[in-house]
Amino acid sequence: MKLCDKRILVVGGGSGIGFAVARAVLAEGAAVTLASTNPERLKQAAERLAPVEFACLDIADESAVEAFFASSEEFDHIVTTAGDWGTARRAAVEDLDLAAAKSLFQVRFWGAVTLAKHGAKRIAPNGSLTLTGGMSAHRPQKGSVIATAMAGSVEHLVLGLAVELAPIRVNAVCPGAIRTEVWTQFPESQQEKEYARIRQQLLPRIGEPEEAAEAYLYLMRGGYTTGQIIRVEGGSELAG
Repeated sequence: MKLCDKRILVVGGGSGIGFAVARAVLAEGAAVTLASTNPERLKQAAERLAPVEFACLDIADESAVEAFFASSEEFDHIVTTAGDWGTARRAAVEDLDLAAAKSLFQVRFWGAVTLAKHGAKRIAPNGSLTLTGGMSAHRPQKGSVIATAMAGSVEHLVLGLAVELAPIRVNAVCPGAIRTEVWTQFPESQQEKEYARIRQQLLPRIGEPEEAAEAYLYLMRGGYTTGQIIRVEGGSELAG
């Protein structure tokens, strides 16, 4: 399935993996709409990728999502890489701020539900919705209970939506360690700890956003693929 002339919405396309996805589909001749909550970053991304359309959109705000799709044309594919890691991503259970822990689900899980609820009616019959999970669902670490639960919930959401929305295809990408802007914001001590872990992978290096983007492109093109999770993680799970 070709992406040339397809209309694609990339939520979270202002940076990181989402930006890489947008750039890749543009190179294939698709028409792209970027969406993000950060207007300045969104504008800069749109200028770098021009020509693209863009919209400031918070997928945690159902009324805003409903209004966006009510006024939009049909999309062939919707991709979301948006996520708000918050303060609860790393904390021991006994130290959890439960309000912060609940907020970790707001964008990546509930935002995806909201996109499905209001966006599915604007997806072409042979189109797709691609979500984003995380390897914490499969490689839990101490202090990552909530992040693990959130990432796992996204994968089970994919299964339910694939059945519910068929023949629209619903899948997800599960990235491992990818060199995005979020990564560069980690304290140096945390980066060193993560690099030590990465060096134990079968592919002992950090991944690049462009490499993760290839999985999203496949899930848009792969007309016979639905209800699937593609892991882009350098062989971390097999490393033991």
